[in-house]
Amino acid sequence: MATKITSTKKKQPSKKGNTSFKSKMIRFIFKSFFWFLGVSLFFVVLFKFVPVPFTPLMVIRAIENKSAGKDNNFSHDWEPIQNISVNLQKAVIASEDGKFLSHTGFDFTAMQKAYTSNERGRKIKGGSTISQQTAKNVFLWQGRSYLRKGLEAYFTVLIELIWGKERIMEVYLNSIEMGDGVYGAQAAAKHWYRKDVSNLTPQQAAGIAAILPSPRRFSATSSSSYINGRKAKIVRVMQQIGKIKY
Repeated sequence: MATKITSTKKKQPSKKGNTSFKSKMIRFIFKSFFWFLGVSLFFVVLFKFVPVPFTPLMVIRAIENKSAGKDNNFSHDWEPIQNISVNLQKAVIASEDGKFLSHTGFDFTAMQKAYTSNERGRKIKGGSTISQQTAKNVFLWQGRSYLRKGLEAYFTVLIELIWGKERIMEVYLNSIEMGDGVYGAQAAAKHWYRKDVSNLTPQQAAGIAAILPSPRRFSATSSSSYINGRKAKIVRVMQQIGKIKY
């Protein structure tokens, strides 16, 4: 009687199935990449002409306030760059980005100094330009991850190429946080000095610029000695800037 031999050889996974899965993943990654490029480019072009209605930080602050049971006092009034005091434009350049009018989005010297300072264990500094801050505020979330920094660089290049310096300054001054629930230059002028942003004096503009590192912690009026020192320094630098040519 013949003995039936049963094969113990395991069935190998289909190479065709593995190849199909890899192909689908590659197509998905490429589609996602091109969708991201298209959507990001669309919004960058859109905001070249249309006021930015809100930023991710505004949404985050609203969520934080709701979670803490606080009222959402929100002030954000868009003003064209022509209506924003030149004093404030000079003040933020003096305070935040002295090479704003000449660099192409990045101040590599400032970035190197910030890196060296941080490596030595001193106070953390970012070295970010006004262009980088604008890209972050309008399109991205807060944080210090490599992914966010990479996206920040991408959007910085885009707005430098598509918007230009004047539009970057306009969006920056209309979008950044300038107090607790205060966003943009007009809202800041009303909140801190009870006046229109077009009428800010050099000292008042310096007061707003001086608190930008931490606008919910510091006050532009009745300021601490630290902020008063920053104001005086900003005013001195403003006098050296001269006429702004975008």
